[in-house]
Amino acid sequence: MPTLFTKIITGEIPGTFVHEDDRCVAFLDVSPLTEGHVMVVPREEISHWIDADQDLIDHLMAVAKRIGRAQQAAFDCERIGVLIQGYEIPHLHIHVWPTNSIADFDLSDRSPMLDADALAGPAEKIRRALDQQ
Repeated sequence: MPTLFTKIITGEIPGTFVHEDDRCVAFLDVSPLTEGHVMVVPREEISHWIDADQDLIDHLMAVAKRIGRAQQAAFDCERIGVLIQGYEIPHLHIHVWPTNSIADFDLSDRSPMLDADALAGPAEKIRRALDQQ
């Protein structure tokens, strides 16, 4: 059965994308830690990141770094957080989000689920910053 992320990637479930290529996508998290929280997800369904081949991991991290630079340009933040977790959805994904303190890493303090309209503004900021790279 396809994962929730596969359904987002294939368009069965809507997603607010800021990056797409032949190996992965990046879209806004609907329950963000901070404004502009993005998830970088491979198109291939891989449950645990240690099971991915090194070339894919390198590609995902390069995309995450590019997204992080765009977030830093688009949002007033001190740092960019990165986390590979995978408990909620068994599909490898890298969380990338703007941070201003260690408190921004508290996964229990996520915002309530946002709709596409609420995600449109942060997504556009990131897309503009990506275009300027």
